[in-house]
Amino acid sequence: MSEIPVPAQLGQMITGYWISKSIYAAAKFGIADLLTDGPRSIADLAAATNTRPDLLYRLLRALASVGVFAEDDGGNFSLTPLADLLREDVPGSQKALVLMMGDDQFRAWANLTDTVQTGENAYEAVFGKPVFDHIAEHPEKARIFDAAMTGVHGRETGAIIDAYDFSGIQKLADIGGGNGSKLTAILQKHRAMHGILFDLQHVVDRARSNIDDAGLGDRCELVGGDFFQSVPAGADAYTMRHIIHDWDDEKSITILKNCHAVMEPDHKLLVIDSVILPGNDPAFAKLLDLHMMLIPGGKERTEAEFRELYDAAGFDLTRVVPTASDVSVIEGVRR
Repeated sequence: MSEIPVPAQLGQMITGYWISKSIYAAAKFGIADLLTDGPRSIADLAAATNTRPDLLYRLLRALASVGVFAEDDGGNFSLTPLADLLREDVPGSQKALVLMMGDDQFRAWANLTDTVQTGENAYEAVFGKPVFDHIAEHPEKARIFDAAMTGVHGRETGAIIDAYDFSGIQKLADIGGGNGSKLTAILQKHRAMHGILFDLQHVVDRARSNIDDAGLGDRCELVGGDFFQSVPAGADAYTMRHIIHDWDDEKSITILKNCHAVMEPDHKLLVIDSVILPGNDPAFAKLLDLHMMLIPGGKERTEAEFRELYDAAGFDLTRVVPTASDVSVIEGVRR
């Protein structure tokens, strides 16, 4: 197979958003869900989605050319392995992630050059307020955000549990624990462990049914609050997944110091985030770093940068445990 010419490689990168926005449109119309029971004609799909058949055909034809959906000789469309993940009701569904990335967050990316020049948060420039405040005011966006995080984090949770030994921890506090998926999985594996799920009150309220459905109501305490003010005491280990990367160094240190204030010496801090490695090899973390810059105003970090954060907050970074996913467990102990 001949190598793709350099201009063509760059061209694919330049037009990459054509594909992502086409996937977004198909997810918005719910095409994959409509194909759950088998192939359907473009006329049927257009009628079900209130779209023009000729234009919907062009959209799905383009997506079929990159492996998202397939068209048969009769002009009917069906699911492919990629398209199947755009269904709402399948394990590992990416539909909510597509909807979240393709709408508000895509609009924020349009301000990339302004942010690099001025440092102004791109999301706030578009919507007039920070991303988490905006989501909190729009229940449907909050629902999509929760589902998107489940889709993203679901791939990580098993890898985290396989890579890091949580045994010996009697009570684990998940700070900014969201819908509770990670803490639930850890508690289900370690039957003697108890947990604290801590997040903003409206987030905890949404997570309560997940904890109850998992049968963990007697082993998991749900606490609402603001980790910039304080975090619950009483745990011997504190974990955060994709929390520190949401914030700049000053705010991150504030969160870590609030954990430090309620911990005993030698208690563990387990931050779960990507760790940027040196060199020019392809790295999802380096692109995710741009997304954090634009949306919440945070950043991905190198091991050295994590070590500086830990030291400033009163922790010693003891080791970085890679996982089979894009995240690592950055372990520290309280001094």
